[in-house]
Amino acid sequence: MKKILKGLTRILPAYGIFPVIFSFVFNCLVYSGSRMIAGGWYHHNIETAVDRSLPFVPQFLIIYFGCYLFWIVNYILIARQDRHSVYQFFTGDFISRCICLGFFLLYPTTNTRPVITDGGLWNQLALWLYSIDAADNLFPSIHCLVSWFCYLGIRGRKEIPVWYQRVSAVLAILVFVSTLLTKQHVLVDVAGGILLAELCFCIGRNTNLYKIYERFGSRIEKKILKSTEG
Repeated sequence: MKKILKGLTRILPAYGIFPVIFSFVFNCLVYSGSRMIAGGWYHHNIETAVDRSLPFVPQFLIIYFGCYLFWIVNYILIARQDRHSVYQFFTGDFISRCICLGFFLLYPTTNTRPVITDGGLWNQLALWLYSIDAADNLFPSIHCLVSWFCYLGIRGRKEIPVWYQRVSAVLAILVFVSTLLTKQHVLVDVAGGILLAELCFCIGRNTNLYKIYERFGSRIEKKILKSTEG
């Protein structure tokens, strides 16, 4: 563990390690935990005629899966910012997952997935995805939420090149499209993810809630620094 923490401190400031790790762990707990609790409950289908008219384009799975790399890179960039900005961002990130959990439990949603009968790599990949990821926990879309957070967290930052900020915005939009064309989400899910990211980012930046997170995180930071000494 000591070696791992030392390795992380070469990439991130000590105060950025806990927020990144906790964000990942809590996200998994929200997604998997809500499925364990509400998986068998009645799920509402909120897809629209527009959603049903959109084509199924399994090739967009390369973006749907590839976005995980985008998330890793940008969350690291965000966790390398100054302490104040880091705790503001990850406070918003935490609040967003709490709200997601509320929706997943109080208003579970689903959608209609295509019947895939043709062969081919992309269709088989889609069938595999559908087999491991049930059509639930859809509103709001965590894929869209996290992707937009990736852009918000670096938007307007002087230390991040403008070209990369623009690339991040484009990548986030492509993720939105991928969730629709792979039939993993519907339009309302996408809109919900974007709006929730904007709302929670604003809460993190414009309230003092981040100080609660910072006080707790600072205790973990001290333990990390102590464990990496010597």
